[in-house]
Amino acid sequence: MSLIRHGTPLFRKTSFAFFAAGFNTFAILYSTQPLLPVFSEEFKVSPAISSLSLSITTIILAISLIIFGSLSEVWGRKPVMSISMVASSVLCILAAFSPDFTTLLVFRTLLGITLAGLPAIAMAYLGEEMDARSLGVAMGLYISGNAIGGVFGRVFSGIVADWLNWQFAMAAIGVLGLISAIIFTLNLRSSEQFGSEAMHAGTLVSSMVSHLKDPGLRYLFGIGFIIMAGNVAIFNYMGYALTEPPYNLSQALVSWLFIVMIIGMYSSIWAGRRVEKFGRQKMLLISLLISFTGLLISLEGSLFSKVLALTLYAFGFFASQTVATSWVSARALQHKSQASSLYLFLYYVGSSIGGTLGGFFWSGFGWIGVAGMIAVFLMIGFWCARGLAKVERYRVAEVEAASAKENKHFGKS
Repeated sequence: MSLIRHGTPLFRKTSFAFFAAGFNTFAILYSTQPLLPVFSEEFKVSPAISSLSLSITTIILAISLIIFGSLSEVWGRKPVMSISMVASSVLCILAAFSPDFTTLLVFRTLLGITLAGLPAIAMAYLGEEMDARSLGVAMGLYISGNAIGGVFGRVFSGIVADWLNWQFAMAAIGVLGLISAIIFTLNLRSSEQFGSEAMHAGTLVSSMVSHLKDPGLRYLFGIGFIIMAGNVAIFNYMGYALTEPPYNLSQALVSWLFIVMIIGMYSSIWAGRRVEKFGRQKMLLISLLISFTGLLISLEGSLFSKVLALTLYAFGFFASQTVATSWVSARALQHKSQASSLYLFLYYVGSSIGGTLGGFFWSGFGWIGVAGMIAVFLMIGFWCARGLAKVERYRVAEVEAASAKENKHFGKS
């Protein structure tokens, strides 16, 4: 039972498989985001109701992440991921034939369940099967697949919906998903380092409670919630703003704005490298400040300012996400995968709440209302970062005190 090493044919096949998997999952998940104005017009629903086509998927995905992570301990890694990808692709195709908005929401709810099968397990598989020195490269390729899939799903669906219709766009993404699922299944070897275990609900619950008792992790979970809530809201309702006067942009042009999220591939690396130099707290504050700057610029009326605002906000969002996720792993001393699952749970809950709540602010107050809501989220983020710094200083002081006590004891001996 050998580990997978960088530079080998098996590494290339595995990385290709997970790139395809990330592409599949995030293209399907975010394919409806640029279509919200289209759904509002075609189904005669408000922006807040239209946003449920994304929000309901992410909230169900959040809940399902914890379930699938536990199921994979019993059923194995590859079977759950493969079934998840095929089922998600088929549901995406079926959703394209929805005769009304309620039916569309039913399919998007089911997608929230099936899509969770991949992100809940992918990191566990890579962590088990990859050689430690090769893990960083493999994880980077997987996350690149996530980013490119998310951008592709948004841009492609918006452009095709403008040229043809949203049904064709969604069906095409589902077909591409099936192709990705086939690539994944054919290229990924079955787990060799994994042994199935019986589920013990008591252990699962006790470890979860211990994570929630940690004030530092609670602050980090809160940061995950607020950064995703703000990110989804700004991209959801900027689409509405730019298709209305004075901009009157077509759906295809608005969809191209999602390409700015590619900057996340750079800002994640940028933040990760600077954490070692400046520390997590400073980089988290800088990243949140960059997003806040982008939000302020969005209040200026020109189209250039709107594009610049989205670019800066996305840069800060991905940088914040990088710092926070690495901090969760460092903060959780045991059951790290469960701590990550809890972070992702709050992260996607934030997506659902921010995405839908923003619709009410848009309908009531326009863009100034949406921006005000996001500003409140970011202020909570600054508060969480400050609280987290205090908790970290307290932990360092405890460790130093314990070390001094131990040294004093040995000195007497």
